[in-house]
Amino acid sequence: MDKKTPVISCRNVWKLFGPDPKQFLATLKPDASYENIRAQGYIAGVHNVSVDVGRGEMLVIMGLSGSGKSTLVRCMGRLHEVTGGEVLIEGEDIGKLDEDALINLRRRKMGMVFQSFGLLPHRTVLENVAFPLEMRGQDRHERRARALEVIELVGLAGREDYFPRELSGGQQQRVGIARSLAIEPDIWFLDEPFSALDPLIRREMQDEFLRLQNMLEKTIVFITHDFDEALRLADRIAIMKDGAIEQCDKPDQIVLNPATSYVAKFTEEIDKARVVHAGVLARPVNGIEVTGEPVSEASTIQSLARLLISDRRKLIPVAGKSGELVGVMDRQEALDVLLGSGS
Repeated sequence: MDKKTPVISCRNVWKLFGPDPKQFLATLKPDASYENIRAQGYIAGVHNVSVDVGRGEMLVIMGLSGSGKSTLVRCMGRLHEVTGGEVLIEGEDIGKLDEDALINLRRRKMGMVFQSFGLLPHRTVLENVAFPLEMRGQDRHERRARALEVIELVGLAGREDYFPRELSGGQQQRVGIARSLAIEPDIWFLDEPFSALDPLIRREMQDEFLRLQNMLEKTIVFITHDFDEALRLADRIAIMKDGAIEQCDKPDQIVLNPATSYVAKFTEEIDKARVVHAGVLARPVNGIEVTGEPVSEASTIQSLARLLISDRRKLIPVAGKSGELVGVMDRQEALDVLLGSGS
């Protein structure tokens, strides 16, 4: 799996709302501010965004209400027509597809899950999950077999004949996920799918989601306003403000090196020690003599707390997945992450 190969590419994407957005964009300077655009009677739902999502990657988009998260994702799936720029799916500009080709792309490659479950109340779990296959014209026996397969995958085996009203909120959400998985999408768009759930069910669904992603390796764009959820799920996090991406990076880097004051404010309450991994702090050995047992590059600084406090080595070796030496970590730098600078 090559997460560097873009499956989704947004290139200078704009989505303006107003009387004549395309004409207005043609006269707009690329560096025009959100406030300047609004003063002229337009809203920049998406403000000149360029971002790639690699194959098998989970990109989590965050931001306050009205920051443009949902608008950007709807542009990626062409639920919104972009005002300017391009959205490419595996190199193909989806803005140039005719209606039939776009419908075919969605049916073959895209799955969508939204905060509202959108289940059909008069249909059973099995019928709800099989519904997109029915719309695709798939044979009844084939769609039943596929629906049963994904129902078991999301942990609802035995509830095939239940109606939505007979299920808990978490179970209804699983039906929504199963329904989107039934078409075997390569790309999965999820817009705050767990936000309506109580904390215990939400964490359970996150665990289930991670399990499914480990098995299926989908390309995922996931929207949330919950930073803890983003940290659990994301390969990279994109933080949006006023329709623009303020920073897009790995969670460690977002927390350690915020690119703007807005991102810094957004992340200031986060416990860096449970986000930052030893591998992020490791620097090349470059002939430095290292001693003692190495720590794993995947270990969080929080998990290494006891060792960092008791170990007197100035430099601690860091090992990769196969046990090979990948660098050394400065103990004081790690302690600063754990306890705060000047510890």
